[in-house]
Amino acid sequence: MMKSQNSEKYMYIFSIPRIGSALFLGIVGLGLQALYFVGFGLDPLWVGGIQAIGYVSIAISQFFFGWISDKFYTRLGRRKPWIILLTPLEMLAFVCLLMPQFFLEDLSESTLLMWLLVWNVLFQICYAGSTPYGAWMAELFKENQRPKLSQIMNTFSFLGNGVMSVFSMIVLTNAIAQIENDPRVLPPLYLWSVIVFGLVFFVGYYLTVLLMPVEPPPKIPPNLKQNLHDIFKHKNFWLVSLMQGIASLAWIIVVNVMLVYMSKVLQFSTTEYIIAGVTLVFGIFGFLYMWRKIIVNYGKKNGLLFLFLFAAACLSFSLVGLFYIRYRFLFGILFILGIAVSLGGWYMVSSIWYADLAEDDTRRSEQMKAGLYVGFPSIPLNLFQALGSLLLGALLKLDEISVGPNNFSLGMVIWGPICSGILLIAFFYSRKYISLDFLKEKEK
Repeated sequence: MMKSQNSEKYMYIFSIPRIGSALFLGIVGLGLQALYFVGFGLDPLWVGGIQAIGYVSIAISQFFFGWISDKFYTRLGRRKPWIILLTPLEMLAFVCLLMPQFFLEDLSESTLLMWLLVWNVLFQICYAGSTPYGAWMAELFKENQRPKLSQIMNTFSFLGNGVMSVFSMIVLTNAIAQIENDPRVLPPLYLWSVIVFGLVFFVGYYLTVLLMPVEPPPKIPPNLKQNLHDIFKHKNFWLVSLMQGIASLAWIIVVNVMLVYMSKVLQFSTTEYIIAGVTLVFGIFGFLYMWRKIIVNYGKKNGLLFLFLFAAACLSFSLVGLFYIRYRFLFGILFILGIAVSLGGWYMVSSIWYADLAEDDTRRSEQMKAGLYVGFPSIPLNLFQALGSLLLGALLKLDEISVGPNNFSLGMVIWGPICSGILLIAFFYSRKYISLDFLKEKEK
């Protein structure tokens, strides 16, 4: 690691792509199920199944791009070439996913499902470009700098999330309502927003490629067989990977169902969506400093355990949707705030632990395998996310219930306690088995 690469200047440059990534992942996460299920009227189980296939494809491709970016060193370094290759393809897939009616004459269910399958798989494969990008962190920044770097990265992410929330709560929900009535409608504001977001994503990654220095070559030529052997022996790495997979089963449901819950259960108006979007951004961004202080003062593991308990308590309140309450809007805002605070904590702590694990391994083996340490956990992570997508599709297929004048699937309210139970399992597992502050423990 070169001293100049550890400066605050490079932290900000390195974090620029997080704006576009937050836009892409937030919109696809919040909006894809709602767009194709509510807007185009497709079977939610089919939509969930196709999303699951996407997660399986990213599980394979993240490992592949993690390994191959470790293996080959070029004059641009190990990470930059893959970012250059995958960024424009992901931008294209994003645009096609969100605007099928712009490209297709036939909007039948079978055509839309095939379109969703092809472009969702390509989007997820190209998102594997985040593996070389994430692996870069361990090569450029030291462990004691990563909490600050993580805060800066999340600050950029939440700038993107702020725009994403406004777009999702106002422009996207309005577009879905119009598409539900006429699938060929493509509101101009929605159209140009998607195109601009694609350009923001492209420019962000390419700016970082141009402005960040090239990392030094590895001390020892990479050997996949030996690297895998070393990683398989790293017990804590596998325990942390499994924990992340268990927790992601809940988080993927939360992110994908939130917009549907506000639309169908809480029956939010346009004004209420605006306030909900502001609440979502404030909940994530406003409490980021709090999560950083918890991590710094009490450690990553204690911060994670508190996060699991807090999120489990908040999510259980989705059951309030079973009752036609008078102060529906107030409840909805408080509920979204709790979810947002939880997501902020998860984004912060989960963005740094694999870099820590990779650095610990480097100290023992004198070989940086950051690509594998970021890419290999994608296999259990995305398999759990695939399972979560299937589970959500099954939940949305449950029989409808009547609550006051509203009718919606029972699954739209019971998802909360199901996710709470999953996070409690992650809590007890993490408390007993994993270590996230092992570098500090070795210093004692």
